Amino acid sequence: MDDYSFEPSYLSGWNLELQELIDSSGLKLRPLRRSDFDANYLDLLGQLTTVGDVNREKFDIRFDSLKAAKDCYFVLVLEDQATGKLAGCATLFIEFKFIHEAGLRARLEDVVVDEAFRGRQLGKLLVKAVTQLAQKRGCYKISLDCNDKVIEFYKSIGYVAEPGRSNMLVIRF
Repeated sequence: MDDYSFEPSYLSGWNLELQELIDSSGLKLRPLRRSDFDANYLDLLGQLTTVGDVNREKFDIRFDSLKAAKDCYFVLVLEDQATGKLAGCATLFIEFKFIHEAGLRARLEDVVVDEAFRGRQLGKLLVKAVTQLAQKRGCYKISLDCNDKVIEFYKSIGYVAEPGRSNMLVIRF
């Protein structure tokens, strides 16, 4: 039996546009599995940013943490079932708030498509899937941080920089 990071049934009931994107991709959209350590999940993330030294033990500890934080972390992957290779991934993080009537706020994180699969609208598919999942989970908004070079990509999917709120401030440790 597969060990998924969240319940696979959450990834159903998409709107027609997204379902057509999924169907036409020829790939399977599913939750991250523990066995994806042995696939190319960490290499895939390495095409986005620095992953560092994550051995099997560290991966399992983090996987268990994500799984235990029910309804907070949703790591989606696109799998080429013929090869078992992961074509892309994205993460939805849901924050529990007291504001907005004890509402839920969503963040889109770690969107990456493997370089061998780029140019097939898979980034769009992943972003739309995470966005719809956030809506289905009852979030009042979803936001993201990105490099300047991909702002137009996110705008083309419907994300906007709100006036007076287009700043991201960071302290790195």
